[in-house]
Amino acid sequence: MEEGEGGQRELPWARPPTQRDAGRPTAPPRAVRADTRRPPDTADAVPGAPDAQVRSARPTAPGTARSRLGDPHPRQEGPVDLRLVGPALAAWAAAAWALDASTASIAVVTGVCLVVAGGLLTVRRAGAPAGPQGGRGPWSAVSAAAALLCAAAAAASAGLHGADLRRGPVPALARQYAAVTAEVEVTSDPRLTRPRIKGDHATPTAVLLEGEVRRLTRADGTVVVTRAPVLVIVDAEAHAAPRASTGVVTGPGRSPWPALLPSTRVRVTARLAPPLTGGGRVAAVLRVRGAGQPEIVGEPSGAQRWAGRLRAGLREATDGLDPDARALLPGLVVGDTSRVTSELDDAFKKTDLAHLLAVSGGNFTLLLALVIGPAGLAQRVERRGLAPRLGISLRGTALLGGALTLGFVIVCRPDPSVLRAAACGAVALVALATGRRGSLIPALATAVLLLVLYDPWLARGYGFLLSVLATGALLTVAPRWGAALRRRRVPPRLAEALAAAAAAQALCAPVVAVLSARVSLVAVPCNLLAEFAVAPATVLGFAALGAAPVAMPVARGLAWCAGWPAGWIAGIARTGASLPGAGVDWPGSWTGALLLAVVTAVLVLAGRRLVRHPWLTGVCAVLLLLVVVQPPPLTRVITGWPPPDWRFAMCDVGQGDATVLAAGEDTAVVVDAGPDPTLVDRCLTALGVTRVPLLVLTHFHADHVAGLPGVLRGRSVGAIETTGFEEPPDQALFVHAQAAARHIPVMRAVAGERRRTGPLDWQVLWPPPDPVPAPDGPNDASVALLARSAGLTLLLLGDLEPPAQQALLRSSAGAALGPVDVLKVAHHGSAYQDPELIRRVAPRLALISCGRDNPYGHPAPRTVAALRGEGALVLRTDEDGAIAVAGAGKGLRVARD
Repeated sequence: MEEGEGGQRELPWARPPTQRDAGRPTAPPRAVRADTRRPPDTADAVPGAPDAQVRSARPTAPGTARSRLGDPHPRQEGPVDLRLVGPALAAWAAAAWALDASTASIAVVTGVCLVVAGGLLTVRRAGAPAGPQGGRGPWSAVSAAAALLCAAAAAASAGLHGADLRRGPVPALARQYAAVTAEVEVTSDPRLTRPRIKGDHATPTAVLLEGEVRRLTRADGTVVVTRAPVLVIVDAEAHAAPRASTGVVTGPGRSPWPALLPSTRVRVTARLAPPLTGGGRVAAVLRVRGAGQPEIVGEPSGAQRWAGRLRAGLREATDGLDPDARALLPGLVVGDTSRVTSELDDAFKKTDLAHLLAVSGGNFTLLLALVIGPAGLAQRVERRGLAPRLGISLRGTALLGGALTLGFVIVCRPDPSVLRAAACGAVALVALATGRRGSLIPALATAVLLLVLYDPWLARGYGFLLSVLATGALLTVAPRWGAALRRRRVPPRLAEALAAAAAAQALCAPVVAVLSARVSLVAVPCNLLAEFAVAPATVLGFAALGAAPVAMPVARGLAWCAGWPAGWIAGIARTGASLPGAGVDWPGSWTGALLLAVVTAVLVLAGRRLVRHPWLTGVCAVLLLLVVVQPPPLTRVITGWPPPDWRFAMCDVGQGDATVLAAGEDTAVVVDAGPDPTLVDRCLTALGVTRVPLLVLTHFHADHVAGLPGVLRGRSVGAIETTGFEEPPDQALFVHAQAAARHIPVMRAVAGERRRTGPLDWQVLWPPPDPVPAPDGPNDASVALLARSAGLTLLLLGDLEPPAQQALLRSSAGAALGPVDVLKVAHHGSAYQDPELIRRVAPRLALISCGRDNPYGHPAPRTVAALRGEGALVLRTDEDGAIAVAGAGKGLRVARD
């Protein structure tokens, strides 16, 4: 509305038409309120609502230049325009199919699509009946022809991209596993593989990067110029200094590979190998082993050097933050996950917060909103953001936004979510520059269509699929659910956040289940709690990113401020992942995804009826909370686990060891930590252990120490006691680093040592004191303990093998060994056991910790038979789950989880 003479407000449909109104459909008159208060259905009443659905009622400031600020009364739009959805989906499906289809098949399908589309357009022009919306609807002949044309174009583009991987010298040499010298242009940021526990050791870390082979020298000296995408895998031992400067300084002895920037060209000697089945967009794998080292033959581009300095500056600015905030903030802002530990990464995956570790459209939306303001006000007089305050016109704002989009893609790297967000933003900016308005659904469809035509491999990417599904949920489902919640008196902002989290989870959960074979029950509350911290962490993080090159102290201050919300997000992920009922296993297949979609639809329909009954809704919420949290007192009443007078417990940690010895209320001595922090943490939580006066790590194999962070999480640990044989060195270093970070002393266990805590006392039987013998590997250096509690005796043998078992029986500490109540069988029940030791201790109960379907055949049938031959009851975690021993003296009882 505008002010007329005498200060009276003039209705927009009552003012005389002007030249700028020519050709516009006029809106019909409607009743208006007598007062000048803002109506409740304006854009700000529903945050993020498209301005196609609302009309601003604010007065135009006198003297405002409309040519600079835009139309104060943009015309109303009709229903959501879905005409581009069909072409986008058709192009997506065609591209996914054509990537590995034969040339003949692609030619036939493309030809059929073109012929049918031409026929539809010919019939339409000849005067055939129009579609339901005058030939412009989503199901009209024109739309069908457009879908067929887009499918043909996508199939042709995908066919060309797929053929590129199958032709040329690189695939042929890869099938021969040929050794070559290759010049590779790096096309991605190098990344480190996550260490995985494989048996008793952790797999070595390797460097992965994507690149394009530009020049190839065969073993016979033949030089070939080509262009083929490859995946470069650099083994951990390939450490060397670069022979030319990359613009990044690396420390002495440090691998130069992680410091390489995209667009750098390197020459390296390596071996080609075929990619795995379904290897995606690479023609071969280039494996760099041993002393392979990159020789820099081409500097990175100026744009990439600029982006590299920004990313390095952000890392430097976050150096002083807490470990979780230091790891998360660069990932949240620019997608730099180099500092994210595997433990933190698992926590984000289990709570469905992994999208925060990759740059998403939300980051770009926040950045763009700082410049042009909320999208719903982008073309109005009262538009917000920095651009109007700086007096920048609409077209200038669009150009500024375009430059921002390009810089965003360069700095954050062109991942699927980044490309999708940038494409949507580019479409919106074009609409802003040309004065054409539209909803975000056509923008999303246009982005999908353009990206699939440009890079058909996105059509098969799970990340791209999840990004589009989440965005579609926010644009279609979330507004309706938010409106329904507001009608039930939920506060608007809470309703919007809750609806967004629930809608994204509902649409994305089936795909996530395919990837993880698991359904998170805490995803919605975790996303809801984290959402309030994402905006301040992202905005302050971007501010630190921009300030780092020019004012590092300012950048550190901004990063410190951003560290608080980033730490909150990491805390939410860790807390949610540690809950006993955080998730349920689900079939990891597309059949399972379809089943989950059906279950989700049923729950949504039931929820619509349920919300009409507040008391019933509250009861269901409390029941879900109890299922997720599983408070130990309630769990103990329902399941009987753990028994109230438990003395010893063996946790089910897979192929590894973790034994718990009760030492008082909420207190226990823990022997070994298993291979998985989550599993041992969950076991200790179920047992109600919050204080660990002593953690004994029998030896440094990964299946005994890799779960150490899970024992330390949220518990007071007094000291760590280990063997004196620190092999393998990488795991020994890991233990010392974890202990040093929490200021926990590390001591060496020696035979003859005696200790007592509460009702528990124990004696160290092995290894002997100085001088440390030369054991036959870390297993024979394991710490062996004899523990007593309430008249029960427990012998723990670590992973001792027959030579050390026999030496133990001959030692002064082992000479007095006699029958025991409980035996923790050595080395997961392997076949390598000393029969004399089994006869000497003659256990009443033998406990074996091993993983289900492990590749080592643990436990060995002959070991189980020998134990049973001595009268022992044999229990194993792969079949019986976690095991607790309760009672006193002769009254030994066993409980299973």
